[in-house]
Amino acid sequence: MKRSLRTLSTAARTARPTPTTCSHLPRPSAFASSRAFSSTPAKALATVSDLELAKDLKITGDEPLHVAPAADMLGFEVSETQPAGGSDVGRPIYLDAQATTPTDPRVLDAMLPYMTNQYGNPHSKTHAYGWETEKAVEQGRQYVADLIGANAKDLVFTSGATESNNMSIKGIARFNKGKKKHIITTQTEHKCVLDSCRILQDEGFDVTYLPVKTNGLVDLELLESSIRPDTCLVSVMMVNNEIGTIQPIKEIGAIVKKYKGVYFHTDAAQAVGKIPINVDEMNIDLMSISGHKVYGPKGIGACYVRRKPRVRIEPIMSGGGQERGLRSGTVPAPLVVGFGEACRLAKNEMAFDAAHVRRLSDRLHKGITDKCELIVRNGDVDGYPGCLNLSFSYIEGESMLMAMKDIALSSGSACTSASLEPSYVLRALGAEDDMAHSSIRFGIGRFTTEEEIDFVTNKIVAIVERLRDLSPLWEMVQEGIDIKTIDWAQH
Repeated sequence: MKRSLRTLSTAARTARPTPTTCSHLPRPSAFASSRAFSSTPAKALATVSDLELAKDLKITGDEPLHVAPAADMLGFEVSETQPAGGSDVGRPIYLDAQATTPTDPRVLDAMLPYMTNQYGNPHSKTHAYGWETEKAVEQGRQYVADLIGANAKDLVFTSGATESNNMSIKGIARFNKGKKKHIITTQTEHKCVLDSCRILQDEGFDVTYLPVKTNGLVDLELLESSIRPDTCLVSVMMVNNEIGTIQPIKEIGAIVKKYKGVYFHTDAAQAVGKIPINVDEMNIDLMSISGHKVYGPKGIGACYVRRKPRVRIEPIMSGGGQERGLRSGTVPAPLVVGFGEACRLAKNEMAFDAAHVRRLSDRLHKGITDKCELIVRNGDVDGYPGCLNLSFSYIEGESMLMAMKDIALSSGSACTSASLEPSYVLRALGAEDDMAHSSIRFGIGRFTTEEEIDFVTNKIVAIVERLRDLSPLWEMVQEGIDIKTIDWAQH
């Protein structure tokens, strides 16, 4: 069954029976009774039927659509075009969990009070409105810290992992620019890390972009041999967002720690909440985290900046000096509360989520490869199972996506999806351009179901067979012709 991700509000769900499959979720009725909601009359609020466009489309009536939740909705509301329990297709199946994850309904419940009654500025120290939101922000900070084994005072809230990456890389480099001018990273990092390094190159820094092995792992000996007396930073992504490779962060941290004045940063946006992390055991100095990759809200993230021993960075934002002076600006209390609750849930349910995701990933991979030949799994087989990247020989990945309107998938990172160039991550693994172009990334998450995986499997198999039947290259391969030996310039 396919769902839209319009989560039910606490007020809406308290009037309906709790789904039997969600009995482990806290009942919202007691929570809702502890606060009041806006008493603005419904007729005083603008509605869609007031718009000229709505009148042209003959949309009438101010009453919102209420859909009673079915037993397998997991707290989500189905769209108007997809009745609960119906067979009509309303919205695509979502398998793009590396781009973003749906906000967990329990996270929304935690956020709502701070969007209605408890709206104070957490930096207001003179009244109760500020005190109560400050308390909630610090509780959220503690939940995030608990998930990564950190001290809560070491966390700086940001708008997301992109800002945290910029803040860490540029901040370390610019603070140490008088003494050290060398940075080490890998060729498969997120685009915001690579672009930050290129900007620093324009400022006079030297950057070493380490190659990776065919499974996406960095060579530890090469990394250590690349460290120079003027190296100030090593930045390596924990879990790759395109292929799911998990780097040996603990081993890298131990190597970096041997060299005084060299700091270790990791982009953990795809790792936090999915695999166990302890910043002390891994010797991490700086770490980037994103809220919407862990079933939290968008627009919030964090940067772990170690205080003992102290890591000094130059802020990229100036202002009121919030967040230890490293990230000025009013901290968005509702987003922090949601981010914290998402991390609390992730910590408590990590083992269950991991087993669920692995089971579905194995089912999807086996279902496709058992029925289709010449399929390559990109990345490390021991990587994060929720990120399954497959290349389909003699098929264009974009053609597959166009043929799968009822499945939300990606052919690579959402941050570079506008480009028609083959994935730079897959090219760094040594993949040929045609195989890089034929890759599809399947992102499996907490709310993915077995029925959805089976539907996707059958759909993929049918599309692969149809597209290969239309491919002259596939016909040549079936006839035993090695197309790599053909000199296409002569044709």
